[in-house]
Amino acid sequence: MWPKKVGLTLVAVSSALVVRPCFADDSLPVDVGNLSLEQLGDIHVTSVSKRSERLADAPASIYVITQDAIRRAGAHSLPEALRLAPNLQVAQVNAFQYAISARGFNSTTANKLLVLIDGRTVYTPLYSGVFWDAQDVLLQDIDRIEVISGPGGSLWGANAVNGVINIITKQAALTAGTLTSATVGNKEQEVALRHGGNLGESGRDYRVYAKADKWEHTVNTSGSTVADAWDRAQAGFRSDGHNAGGDLTVQGDLYVNKIDQSAPGQQHGSGGNILTRWDRPLADGSSVRVQTYYDRTTRDLPGTYSDKLDTLDLDAQYSSAGTGDTQTIWGGGYRFSADRAGNSARLAFLPTHRDLNWANLFAQQERTLWSHVRATVGAKLEDDDEGHIEFLPSVKLAWKPDDDSLLWTSLSRAVRSPSRIDTDLFYPGQPPYAVAGNSNFSPEILNDLDLGWRSRVGETFSYSSTAFYGRYDRLRSLDPGSNGTSVFNNRIKGWVYGLETWATWQATMKWSLDAGALLLQEHFSGDDLTAFPQGNDPHSQFSLRSRWDIGEHCEGDLSLRHVGGLPMPREPGYTAVDARFGWHVSHAAELALEGRNLLGPHHQEFAADGITSSDSSDFGRMVDITLNWNF
Repeated sequence: MWPKKVGLTLVAVSSALVVRPCFADDSLPVDVGNLSLEQLGDIHVTSVSKRSERLADAPASIYVITQDAIRRAGAHSLPEALRLAPNLQVAQVNAFQYAISARGFNSTTANKLLVLIDGRTVYTPLYSGVFWDAQDVLLQDIDRIEVISGPGGSLWGANAVNGVINIITKQAALTAGTLTSATVGNKEQEVALRHGGNLGESGRDYRVYAKADKWEHTVNTSGSTVADAWDRAQAGFRSDGHNAGGDLTVQGDLYVNKIDQSAPGQQHGSGGNILTRWDRPLADGSSVRVQTYYDRTTRDLPGTYSDKLDTLDLDAQYSSAGTGDTQTIWGGGYRFSADRAGNSARLAFLPTHRDLNWANLFAQQERTLWSHVRATVGAKLEDDDEGHIEFLPSVKLAWKPDDDSLLWTSLSRAVRSPSRIDTDLFYPGQPPYAVAGNSNFSPEILNDLDLGWRSRVGETFSYSSTAFYGRYDRLRSLDPGSNGTSVFNNRIKGWVYGLETWATWQATMKWSLDAGALLLQEHFSGDDLTAFPQGNDPHSQFSLRSRWDIGEHCEGDLSLRHVGGLPMPREPGYTAVDARFGWHVSHAAELALEGRNLLGPHHQEFAADGITSSDSSDFGRMVDITLNWNF
């Protein structure tokens, strides 16, 4: 019974338009979807080195999800957009919950993936993971999503173990005017409004937005209703100013959500954040960046637990001018969180109130060793709230034989800091305890080796492949105690290795194909693997997407993805087909018909921890109609 009870505990924590034909003569504005492969390689990314560099030159397994790709995929949430990254494992659990990870260890409480939204870290110290129902942006405002698989600890710190997701929204100047958007479907509905402009003499650009979403309940394999319908409302703003003193960005969001569930009552969540970022170029070509934000989230699961988390974060970095053969970045940061838990008879966090502190210093230098070969050496010192001072180094070598190819390798160390589940969780919420946290819980450790090759062949084909091997030590275990209380410990080791690859073929000027594959093997050793498994991951997954521009004003998109079977509980693999037909009715309006899971009637993607397969949500065909109107 213990595996099921522990799993249950963790998951608890966790309009009038001018019609134009498809072949009209006048063309639409150019967007990233019409860029050549060479231009796509010139997209600049910032997540690999904390500075701007060409995607083609970045020595990491990085996949960029563009705004045009999100639109043409018909995504209506961040997890749906993240499905586009072939180096991620994304599984929908129910109407509001997802399991998302990179390179294994997937679960509803996955804890080895760092997620940022415009530089704001969104993981919770409750379990070192992400509550995906609490994370949202207006998808039309996203500039790009940079998805790195593999460690990022030397720059991003603890919890950037298996990957980093960096969601970057557009500057306010790029969202001037008014956007209205509405989606109506058999399972979800959404409405959004955004307005942007310029404040005149101040020279500041701004945008404000509001959106509301509603998802219907799902059903299980027997056709019974799963109590998981939910709705969310969110509003926010962004302002950007540019002058001789530097670039200043101020932005913030507020949200509230409500999730249906069986007795004793509905789940509720709310939160808000405000972020300020200042970028100042210096006379010698170097630059300084200072960023601070305040974030507050609340969650209430009646009969289980409640939580109020206030976080204040400060981060600063200096980037050298990069003259000659050397580029240097260094900086540091401090984060303070006040966590206030409300306990129940089911589970407790003791002490209920914790003030958490993290501090870090980092430095990284890139240097040209000889012609076409560059080395990057970086390290971070991080002090977590439990008093552990971790050294997180990385070394990368990159050989660029020509402008179209890059061979790179990296050796890195990353850690996952202890969460409140590891140190403070007690189950049930009163003595005698069956499960107890361990105040001496140590950080989990990854030592990782990657080897990657990225290349463009001619003007029509590009690909990227990365082989990886990771050794994990001190993974979380559950040790039985002599007094009947099992205690969290660090007695599991693991080895994870595999291959992730993707390619793009621009078959014609109007038609292109994107393919991706992920092969994964995991091996763990420890006395309690049955009681405390380390992840629920397929050995393989594949995807294929077709993009076709039908004339000047119509476009068709078709995607297929196959995900292999899961071991715990044993689930068969599934194949899903999605399709979208988009019609640019005018320069201002776009109408789209979107269908998902079109191949079969139902399939399961992931069973929540401790939930049997027969009680898990099934996902069937979904059809949406979306209207976007800019004016």
